[in-house]
Amino acid sequence: MKIFLVSVLFLCCFNISVAETRDAQEHFFDAKLGDFKSELATAKKEGKTGVLIMFELDDCPFCFRMKQTILNQSEVQDYYHKHFLIYPVDLKGDVAMIDFKGKSTTEKAFGLEQRIYGTPVFDFFDLEGNRIVRFPGAAKDASEFLQLGRYVVEGAYTSMPFAKYKRQGQSAQ
Repeated sequence: MKIFLVSVLFLCCFNISVAETRDAQEHFFDAKLGDFKSELATAKKEGKTGVLIMFELDDCPFCFRMKQTILNQSEVQDYYHKHFLIYPVDLKGDVAMIDFKGKSTTEKAFGLEQRIYGTPVFDFFDLEGNRIVRFPGAAKDASEFLQLGRYVVEGAYTSMPFAKYKRQGQSAQ
């Protein structure tokens, strides 16, 4: 009987958390036009802080974990969409694209030019197409990933590393 009750409780909790999530592919990322130079103009027009690119691989377990546990959270999706245009870039992708400077390339070549050698990597670009913050690896949870977004939006990256920003945020809570 105890096992049954624990199972029902688990299923109820699981259903509650599922209801608070949305598919990351559909709700976190914006539809790519393949022209990041044009995307900068769109970001400026929409009053965004910049552009966020997630460099990923299809078979990367850390990318999968990010999408299944953090990027699928509605709070994360809403915050990031308010401040950034967001695009995935496949490090093995042969899809043609135009980089921030207007040069024709492929996703794979763009990743190499950005010196991406592991995944996931989250690069934040300002409205001129300059990388301003790099976050390599998976965030530990949605709270840390939201802190990362605030770090960029607030401009704290200009005066301190993210680790210090996180420590200050934790002491203020």
